[in-house]
Amino acid sequence: MSNLILLEINNSVATITINRPEKRNSITPEMLESLEQIVSQVANDKSVRLVLLQGSGDKAFSTGADLNAFSAHDRDSARRNWIPDGHRIYRRLAQLPQVSIAILNGDALGGGLELALACDFRVGKRGARVGLPEVSIGTFPGWGGTGRLVDVIGLNRAKQLILAGTTIDMETAFQWGLANILFYGDLSEESFQQFISPFLKVSPIAQQIGKQVMAAFENKTNSEVLEALAGSLSVTTNDFKEGVDAFKNKRSANFEGK
Repeated sequence: MSNLILLEINNSVATITINRPEKRNSITPEMLESLEQIVSQVANDKSVRLVLLQGSGDKAFSTGADLNAFSAHDRDSARRNWIPDGHRIYRRLAQLPQVSIAILNGDALGGGLELALACDFRVGKRGARVGLPEVSIGTFPGWGGTGRLVDVIGLNRAKQLILAGTTIDMETAFQWGLANILFYGDLSEESFQQFISPFLKVSPIAQQIGKQVMAAFENKTNSEVLEALAGSLSVTTNDFKEGVDAFKNKRSANFEGK
């Protein structure tokens, strides 16, 4: 199991940490595999009542897919492997029987925000940013973001973030309902403790049944199929090559629509 995904269980709380701060907790295929193993372990641990997911350091929760790993895929491998693997693993997280909370202690962008959206709730650090900026490098959200973001903030606001590649600050995310509470960086703050405390006091059986029932009301469109097609098409374009090169060289991209 990779040391880039850590698990700590303390009493009834499991904390999963994305541990790659030097790369802003960007996610590689190996990290996805480790995350899947850990999520499966937690799901089968009846002593765990609450799952916290966080990023290491104070700069980023996660900036999503490692760009070098993603850009190495061609159309077929993106459609058959990279995107479906992310879908499967994020779905496992979303289907955890326990309540899950993403702690956005820094920026949550692209696949990082999609990871947070796979949790039941999100709490955000003031000053952090969230968004799905994939179109700014010539591709498209591919790990469930299109469906889950619509569920959380509605179609119109989701379009604003996805189609313009817009990022918003955590205060705006809170106003839009994307973050449930705000904190200044100390998770011992009273507001955070008040938020998580009720989840630990109720019947675990009733709570988990309730979570399963409410899952029936989530977005049930074919977003995963459409994301796989959109993502696999985008990696073959000149715009994507230009976007990746511009990102790596910290310059503005010159898209030509090809």
